[in-house]
Parts: sequence; C-alpha cells; structure tokens
Amino acid sequence: MAHVEVHDDRPLESPVLIEGLPGVGLVGKIATDHLVDTFDMSYYASCRCEGLPDVAVYHEGDPTVEPPVRIYADHERDLLALQSDVPVSPSEATEFAACLSGWIDEQDALPLYLSGLPAEKDGPPNLHGIATGEAGDLLEEYDIPAPPQSGLISGPTGNLLSRAEQDDVDGLGFVVESNAQFPDPEAARTLLVDAIAPVAGIDVDTQKLVDQAEEIAQARQQLAQQMGQAGDESSQAQPIGFQ
Repeated sequence: MAHVEVHDDRPLESPVLIEGLPGVGLVGKIATDHLVDTFDMSYYASCRCEGLPDVAVYHEGDPTVEPPVRIYADHERDLLALQSDVPVSPSEATEFAACLSGWIDEQDALPLYLSGLPAEKDGPPNLHGIATGEAGDLLEEYDIPAPPQSGLISGPTGNLLSRAEQDDVDGLGFVVESNAQFPDPEAARTLLVDAIAPVAGIDVDTQKLVDQAEEIAQARQQLAQQMGQAGDESSQAQPIGFQ
C-alpha cells in the first residue's frame, strides 16, 4: 500500500516542507541537498509511494540501504526536506502526488515546490512565485514577484501543485531561471536566499553553492574553448552540391 513511513516520533509544529525532486538545472535537488547537509538534518521518513522505482540507495561510508526518496527533518527549525535520488515517472506522477500530498496535509505542513525555467541568463536568475489556497499572502509579505508571463509546471512538481489547487490547501511554488543543460547551483542559491529562507524563517550559508557555480562556469568555458579549437575536426554538416 502506498504510504509515507515515519521513522521518528518527535513532533514538528506546522513545519515548512521543501520539495527537492530532480528537474531543470536540478535546482530543487541542489537546494534541498544543501539544506540537508548544512543543517545535518535527520532521516525522518521514507516515501513508499507509487511511481517510485524499486531501487536500493546507499551512501559513502555507510552500509545502510535506503529508499530513493526520503524526508529529512530539522526539529529545531520545524523544517522538512524531501530528498530524491531518482526522477518520478511522468506516467506515475499523479499517484505519487496523491500519496505525498495526503501526508503533507496530515502534518499541517506548508509545502514549497521548486522548479527551474529553462533560460539564457544575463545576470542573476529571475525568480517568481505562485500559490494555492491562501498562501498568496506570503508572496506579498516576502516581496516575491508574481509571474511576468503565463506558463505551466509539468512533471511530478506540477502534479503536486495541481493536487494542492484541487484540494484548496496552502502551498507555494517557486520558479527560477535555470540552465537547461547543466546543474545550476547559482539558480538553486537564488531559490534558497530569495524564497526558501525568508518563508521558512531560516538563515543558511550558501557560499558552497557560489563556489560550485564558479567551478561549473569555468568547466563550461573550457569546454567551449576546446570545441572552438577543434575547428574542422569537429562534427558538422555542410553542403556538397552537384558537379
């Protein structure tokens, strides 16, 4: 039976839950992983929902086998983080959303759903927020701008937001401009600094993400230089015409 299995009976009081499913630029996953590592959050629950592959996950220096989607908790900050090592199958996203949304509602948690918007960024990435239920007041309170244009969120994150809208429960979605081809720690940092931190009432050091963004930028520049140096040896198409 699909369910969320809780391993820690210590209560949380109306926690904020950060969703970190893989997506464009891996922005949600990077942001959530950073929170789990920085705050040394404890393993709180396992997601046994439909749509998740039956794979065994293990970590460096630890022989313990874990499920691929887990929830971590920081009781001091009343914070939950959904950490995922696998994508959710689009064909199973509806069942997964129903399973997880029911549990979130039982916890009286405010979910923050994270999504990347493919974009060619010129400067810091832009971010906007959307809301379900009565959570729109929080966007105004924390000066998080509304969408500059119409759009949609697909995949499991879109399913979760759709479910929240159908059930008329409070939820927030944050969309940030992201690189569509590479992991984007810069965009993940924007999510943390401009959206997650103020709404969750936390203070988190993001210098590690700044360093990662610089490393990826350097790697991309080196790749571009190598491709340019390849010249005529690189793969290309050209007309041959008829003689």
